[in-house]
Amino acid sequence: MFERFSHGYYLGELYVQPSGDDGAAAIKRADHERVNEQLYADEEGIARLDNPLVMKVGTKHFPVVGDDDVPSGTLALPESSVPADLKFRLPGRSEVFLADAEHAGDLLRFTGWEGDTGDPVEYA
Repeated sequence: MFERFSHGYYLGELYVQPSGDDGAAAIKRADHERVNEQLYADEEGIARLDNPLVMKVGTKHFPVVGDDDVPSGTLALPESSVPADLKFRLPGRSEVFLADAEHAGDLLRFTGWEGDTGDPVEYA
């Protein structure tokens, strides 16, 4: 699904569409868990499956959660958060950058994202 692109990112292609609500960006829960296990596991192979992925689409980074209602291979972005450079290209296939564990943790700490539990996110 994603291949190493640079020191801090993997590159993939997903069908990106605006969602009807202003919740979090989301992908299929099974896809989310698989990517978390493959890319965010620690030295012992353990990954917190509830940690958000951090994806960059267009000019904006998004914490991405798992959602059973999103089709596989699709990234649903909150309508109000769709970057201006993508508004006329959605829905459609788009290159998506996925931050590696170290970069994702830094981005989430920088933004103060705490998720559903209110606890800061920690990656391996």
